[in-house]
Amino acid sequence: MALRLAASRLSSALPKSTSTTIATRSLSAGLDRAKSTEDYDRVLQTFANIRACAVLRTPTSEACPKAMQACIDGGFKIVEFTLTTPDCLDHLSSFREKYDGEVMVGCGTIMNTEDAERAVDAGAEFIITPVMLPDVIQWCAARNIVSVPGCQTPTELVNAYRNGAPLQKLFPGVAGGPMWVKAVSAALPMLSINPTSGVDLDNAGDYLRNGAASVGLVAPLFDPVAIQNEDWDQIAKNAEKVMANVREVGPYIRK
Repeated sequence: MALRLAASRLSSALPKSTSTTIATRSLSAGLDRAKSTEDYDRVLQTFANIRACAVLRTPTSEACPKAMQACIDGGFKIVEFTLTTPDCLDHLSSFREKYDGEVMVGCGTIMNTEDAERAVDAGAEFIITPVMLPDVIQWCAARNIVSVPGCQTPTELVNAYRNGAPLQKLFPGVAGGPMWVKAVSAALPMLSINPTSGVDLDNAGDYLRNGAASVGLVAPLFDPVAIQNEDWDQIAKNAEKVMANVREVGPYIRK
């Protein structure tokens, strides 16, 4: 009884987002697909160290593994397969098995908890949603699975944080780019913003220097023309260029 009273008092004294996280983490051990707190921390620390994620969406199944292999050859250590790619989960599972412990593999365009379940079963180490979906965020938070929900406004970014998302994806891109991130990060320092749309091979470092926790690279990395022409060397060169810019900034200090 004394322990329950102490926990209750601690929870009531904490900000809502913090007390909710403690409550959900304490329940995670009994839930299906739950991860350990150590695994949760590992995923977040990898994002903090590497700071760039390759986001792949290809029109054909055949192009997917070739394009992703090229970006890994170019230096990417965090990659995201999107459910809009044909046979996405098969490719994700294959790359997770091939690069387990070397490249961190996640799944994007998750639209509901059923999508999240299938992605985790395939080997996804983190979950990305294109919009702010509280049910998916809470499902992940309860299981120590890192989620990165898509948000467009400061209000959505904060709501994602309060629902349990440790990283918040800025999508689509916003006017002002890095300066917008700088302003919002200064006003709302609890956020860890992950801009995706609007980030290119040259400005990725600018986003990081102005407050972004990490960035996502889509079309500028996976040039649609290069994919159509099966120019995998170009994608590898794109990866080398952007990762060089990212490494210049250094690791992110987690909040």
